[in-house]
Amino acid sequence: MQKFHTVVIGGGASGLVSGISAKRAGNSIVILERLPVAGKKLLACGGGRCNFLNEKIDESYFNPSARELIRSAFSRFGKIGILRFFEELGLHYYSEQGRIFPVTNQASSVLKVLELELKKLDVPVELGFEVADITSSRQGFLVISSTNKRVICDKIILAAGGRSYPALGSNGSCYKFCRDFGHRVIAPVPSAVPIEISDKSCHFLQGQKIFVCAKSLINGKISSQAAGELLFTRYGLSGTAILDISQDLSIALNRQTGDRAEVLVDLVPFIEEPDLKSELALRVKKGFEPLNLLCGILPDKFGLAFGDLLKTKDPDSIAAELKHKIFKVIRTRGWNEAEFTCGGVDSSEVNFKSLESKFKKGLYFCGEILDVQGPRGGYNLAWAFSSGLIAGLTE
Repeated sequence: MQKFHTVVIGGGASGLVSGISAKRAGNSIVILERLPVAGKKLLACGGGRCNFLNEKIDESYFNPSARELIRSAFSRFGKIGILRFFEELGLHYYSEQGRIFPVTNQASSVLKVLELELKKLDVPVELGFEVADITSSRQGFLVISSTNKRVICDKIILAAGGRSYPALGSNGSCYKFCRDFGHRVIAPVPSAVPIEISDKSCHFLQGQKIFVCAKSLINGKISSQAAGELLFTRYGLSGTAILDISQDLSIALNRQTGDRAEVLVDLVPFIEEPDLKSELALRVKKGFEPLNLLCGILPDKFGLAFGDLLKTKDPDSIAAELKHKIFKVIRTRGWNEAEFTCGGVDSSEVNFKSLESKFKKGLYFCGEILDVQGPRGGYNLAWAFSSGLIAGLTE
């Protein structure tokens, strides 16, 4: 049985950084990762480019319940602190429309500099260690694996992530231990996730991608909005615009249950509705066939998808549908397609300065296991790195 001062459970972004932070603070440390490799989810971030930070980063971009915690964390390790940390590791980076990427455009570069620093600090990373139980006594914590390996320590950092992309490491298995130590776990739901809809237009538009403005409607009221790509799929809708408004839809469908969730889409945001009506009226007057009324405005597939509507040759009805198309959401896609987890350990139950549990001395949290969510664009990785740096410090 091995004895360490600090055990980090989870070898993802926050776990690796917290391991570095703890070792630099002078503690004996081990990182326990259930997969055969560490940092697997990090490699998938930003489409493999790893958008690891944003030029505009503060608490206002995160869920309201976590903003006090975020404000505290970023006051210690915000954009400047995170960039300095990676600069010292030798990572070069650049900014693209406010999003910060490694200059190599490879997520593997971010993981590599972390791995090299862990090696330099002589931090052991034990792979294939799936935690089956955590117990505590006056002597500290005992961590037991599914194969009965045992590690004892004075301090535990839970950096096991949420439930998104379970094949990449985080499967929600550590929520149990959080509850065992008295913590409230706010029901996790998929976020930044495609949605399933029931609309015959998807049959015709499958694979079609256009730029739109999309709004989430919860019980008929606008909840969030975003401009970006809309991708029609065999099951429904995806693309950046949908991912960016999906959190409220997911909460309504998966946590609130009973709420009505819809998506309101402006399919032609580059034309004002009166101008669109005029353009369509002119085309009708010129004798355009219904199938061709949208030619040059939307891709040809839309002529088929909206065939019945176009046959009416009513400019007002057609324009209204294109500018205010409503899709009823049946459900979100599952955890294997969700970029983030919405939910987790109640952030009010941790010490904002240290990220230590208010209920159990020596138990710390960092990263996605906490109920902290930001939008796409480097915000969630910024939280992972900031919280990891803080959790690893000795108070």
